[in-house]
Amino acid sequence: MYDFAADMTDCANAVEAALDHQLDAARLSGPGPAAGRLVAAMRHGSLAGGKRLRPLLVRQAAALFTIPPGQALTAGLAVEMVHCYSLIHDDLPAMDDDDLRRGRPTVHKAYDEATAILAGDALLTHAFGLLADPACHPDPAVRIALVGELVAGSGAGGMVGGQMRDIEGEQGGFSGDDISTMQAMKTGALIRASVRMGAILGGADARALSVLTAYAEAAGRAFQLADDILDVTATTQAMGKATGKDAGLGKQTLVAQLGIDGARERLNQIVVEALSALRTFGPRADGLRSTARYFAAREH
Repeated sequence: MYDFAADMTDCANAVEAALDHQLDAARLSGPGPAAGRLVAAMRHGSLAGGKRLRPLLVRQAAALFTIPPGQALTAGLAVEMVHCYSLIHDDLPAMDDDDLRRGRPTVHKAYDEATAILAGDALLTHAFGLLADPACHPDPAVRIALVGELVAGSGAGGMVGGQMRDIEGEQGGFSGDDISTMQAMKTGALIRASVRMGAILGGADARALSVLTAYAEAAGRAFQLADDILDVTATTQAMGKATGKDAGLGKQTLVAQLGIDGARERLNQIVVEALSALRTFGPRADGLRSTARYFAAREH
C-alpha cells in the first residue's frame, strides 16, 4: 500500500542531501571561484526547510512509468532550485517585502538585498546546468525537453509572467478570470512543469502527457487556493512566514471574492477535478492523488 508520508519524507531528505552536495563553492566554481558569501546565501535560501513538493511531483509522475526515485532526483532538484530562487526574489523589498521565510530571516535580511538578488540568479542558472548534465538523463533529446519544460513553467509565460500580472493586479484590480490566469502562471506553471518533467523522464506518450497535464493544472489551482485560505486562517508561527498580507495589501484573491466557505467549497471541487484526471492510471497514480489531497488539507 502506498505511504504518502513516507514518500514525502524520503523525497525531502533526498533533495536536502542533494542540495547540500550541489551548493558547494568548489562545485559551483567556473572560470573563477564562487564567492563564499554568495554560496552561503544560496544555501540559506535553499537548505533546512521546505516540503520539497515539486520534486515529489517529478518523482511521482516518473514513477508511473517505472522510473525509480533516484533517476528522477536531478530533474526534481532543478525544479526545486528554481522554486527557491523565486522565493528569495519574492521576499525582496521591491516584491513582497517579507522578513521571514520558513521560520528564519529571509535572505535579504540575513545578508543584504544585492546578495539576495545574486543568490537567486545563481540558483536559477545552476538549475539548468543540472538538466544539461548527462547524469540527469543519458538521452540528450530528453534533457533538451526537460530544459524546455522548465523554461515554459518558470519564464515570462509561466511563473515570472504570473508575478508580473500579480503586480499589475495590485495596481489596477483583477476580475475573477484575471486572478485564475495569474495564479495558473505564478504558482501553477511550475507545478505543471514538475509533473510533465516526470512524465518526460518516463517517456510518456502524448495521451498520457495530456492526462497528467490536466491533473497538474488542477493540482496547481488547489495549491494556490489552499495557500490563499491559509493566508487568512493560519498564524505566522504555523506558516513560518507572514500571514494576512493579501488582505493588508488589498490583493485580489479568490478568497476575497468567494469568502472562506466559498473558497473551501471551490477547493474541494478542484481536488475532485485533479483526482478524476488520473482515472486511467488506476492505483499506480496513488502518489499523485495523495499529493493533490495534501495540497488542499495542509495546515502550513
